[in-house]
Amino acid sequence: MSDSTSGKTHVHHHHEGPAAFVAAVEHASEERGLRLTPLRKEVLELIAAAGKPVKAYDLLDQLRERHGNAAPPTVYRALDFLLENGFIHKLESINAFVSCHHPAEAHQVPFLICDICSSAQEVCDERVAELIEAQAKAFGFRPQAQTLEVHGVCKQCRKA
Repeated sequence: MSDSTSGKTHVHHHHEGPAAFVAAVEHASEERGLRLTPLRKEVLELIAAAGKPVKAYDLLDQLRERHGNAAPPTVYRALDFLLENGFIHKLESINAFVSCHHPAEAHQVPFLICDICSSAQEVCDERVAELIEAQAKAFGFRPQAQTLEVHGVCKQCRKA
């Protein structure tokens, strides 16, 4: 992790892999007294292994390949649990899901989404959330959810 001079911007490089992420979620679930059922864990593993945003119906297709009888409501219930507990993020603009880089802590983060390869980079900079909160407060607005998605072209696609 490298910090900016303000100490608030964090650029995280996650080389641990999907298994380490799933283990971190299992640990966070135990600490919070949450039940990570086998299906919830399997959906989480599929999202972590994807390495980029994945759509619910792609998850359903993968589950059907493994089990044959997976239904949309079961996938959506698992996704709801994972979202509600901060283990994954939903990218609204592309209707897809990504694993959260910090499953043990509740936070709102912006994402940089590549319109060519569909990669999504979580931007860990608490100043963005603080600025939005301050602006909302100035307008007398109380935010309940925050999603900031910036679309463009990633470094790898720009090189290609």
